[in-house]
Amino acid sequence: MSRDWKSLTIAIVGGDRREQEIARQAVATGARVRAYGFPWPDEGIADVTLSADAASALAGADVALFPIPGIAANGALFAPQSPAPIVPDRSSLGGMRKPGHIILGWADANLKGHCAALGITLHEYESDTRLMLMRGPAIVEGLLKVMIENTDITIHKSRVCIVGQGTIGFLVARYMLALGAHTHVAARNPVQRAAAHAAGAEAHTLDALEALAPTLDTIVSTVPAAVVGREVLARLPRHALLVDLAAPPGGIDREAARELGLKFVWARGMGMRAPKTVGASQWEGIRQRIEAIWS
Repeated sequence: MSRDWKSLTIAIVGGDRREQEIARQAVATGARVRAYGFPWPDEGIADVTLSADAASALAGADVALFPIPGIAANGALFAPQSPAPIVPDRSSLGGMRKPGHIILGWADANLKGHCAALGITLHEYESDTRLMLMRGPAIVEGLLKVMIENTDITIHKSRVCIVGQGTIGFLVARYMLALGAHTHVAARNPVQRAAAHAAGAEAHTLDALEALAPTLDTIVSTVPAAVVGREVLARLPRHALLVDLAAPPGGIDREAARELGLKFVWARGMGMRAPKTVGASQWEGIRQRIEAIWS
């Protein structure tokens, strides 16, 4: 049985400028929309209520929308411009209307525990390949900006290794090849390595990273697990740039990079590069999940 959008209350908590577009799209359905924790435009967002805190936004909400970038180690939602960390707890989540639903990129163990105790259903969509492809160009454009701003060499003819060859890794490799970089791909999956080889990149196992490291100018990790450790980092040239596109905990040993004096950028939320475009594409995925809940 479908549910009338006008009977829904949607809380949008955390995020960046993408959430502004998501809020505009959500309120256009006729739903009541409350917001907290993302950059609020000076002119406001028509018919969207700005709440004083996360608990107020969540109170009475049928659906909560949390950001797609992963939750930090301290349990905080991705909210780079929030004055304080936004950590969903049992008290604030308990104010949602039952049965509550949360749609987000992915949930950590604490959030899963709170939701299980409160009877709230989680809908994780970071692994949605279609959505990742829709967001992918903005992520790659954001990566290019990071690389240009943090190196003294051109991407063209530089030696770049992409770690991981999932949806985003595949797109990054494709763009690096198009820009004329000497492109390497390190991946655990042999089919992904074969695809990288077929596209024109040099394909390697993850075990080969340590031997490859001295030849590299840049490592871009797309794997949300510790795969680029101290042994690899210690063999990099001192000018090398490290960019981690992965969700927490990330794929690069940040502490080792700092101790070794390497330039490291944890480029979470690169989808904010084109917030209107990416926000609209994210809303399409979110809308489909909301409709599926009551179908």
